[in-house]
Amino acid sequence: MEFQRELLIAEILAPGSGERIRQSLEVRVDPLTGHTSRILPEQGLMPANDFDLAAFARENQPRCPFCEERIDSMTPRLTPELDPGGRLVRGEAVLFPNLHAYSSHSCVSVYSPRLHYLPLGDMTERLVGDNLSTQVEHARAIMAADPQSRWASINANHMLPSGSSLFHPHLQGIVDSQPTTMQRMLAEVPPERFESYLASERHSGERYLVDTGRVEWLVSFAPIAPAELRAFVRRISSSVEADEDLIAELAHGLTRALNAYAEMGFESFNLAVYGAPPATDGYPLNLRLGCRSNLKPLYRSDSAFLERLHWEGLIDLPPERVAEEIGDRFRR
Repeated sequence: MEFQRELLIAEILAPGSGERIRQSLEVRVDPLTGHTSRILPEQGLMPANDFDLAAFARENQPRCPFCEERIDSMTPRLTPELDPGGRLVRGEAVLFPNLHAYSSHSCVSVYSPRLHYLPLGDMTERLVGDNLSTQVEHARAIMAADPQSRWASINANHMLPSGSSLFHPHLQGIVDSQPTTMQRMLAEVPPERFESYLASERHSGERYLVDTGRVEWLVSFAPIAPAELRAFVRRISSSVEADEDLIAELAHGLTRALNAYAEMGFESFNLAVYGAPPATDGYPLNLRLGCRSNLKPLYRSDSAFLERLHWEGLIDLPPERVAEEIGDRFRR
């Protein structure tokens, strides 16, 4: 498989001296979907993590509807057809419908009502696994009740820079009759292209991280988000097909990744697990995970016109350096 990249050169005259300066950047093409990303030399675009998130959490906690003293009265309930109690509970995780629906079937699941502040370094396999389990159970219940809704995704906006409207950490699930744009694009990728992509990354080793059994993890060649990781789950195409062992394996990988992000100085991330309809032949369940800017007064958003309107990542963290930095931490 060809990993396409093109070097672009820009020339400017320096202010004052008029000296001619050449700058380079690289345009990369994603081997699966064909979307492009621009990889810049490191410029420090991601701000340092020096904001007191714990203090901010204490400030807004008294109004949080997901905290244990308010979650029962301030969040909606599932219909009786889906769950007689109106909630799906696994360990400390609690799932309920999204008050502001993003799809025909839209849900929110908190890792724990008691954990209003959950730094990435404090993520555990139990917290992540239980939360994933509620999402899988919800998607199964939806598909049983509404056979037209076959496209499920599990998503996260963690902390405010990621797009979250609430500080309390949670996952969001969407189950619908129509795929999102990225779900459709990935589902249209020929099975042999997935196989070739993974084989090429294994052979190169530049961005490949680990195979944990049924899940392969790597750093994205053409990232949409900073420090973007991708994972591919063999033998299933939808989250509803995940058994307990596979959920635990995914939780293991996600926890390692989020703990590694914390060690790298990040605290905000986006997650998407892109499901296709169950039993889609040759489609491996896809996962994408990426960092977001750290929260601080007047911080710079990492999502600008290129990302939002051109669908093209602008990244100053070279994927190969991310793989070097995160590799050992991720495999611990």
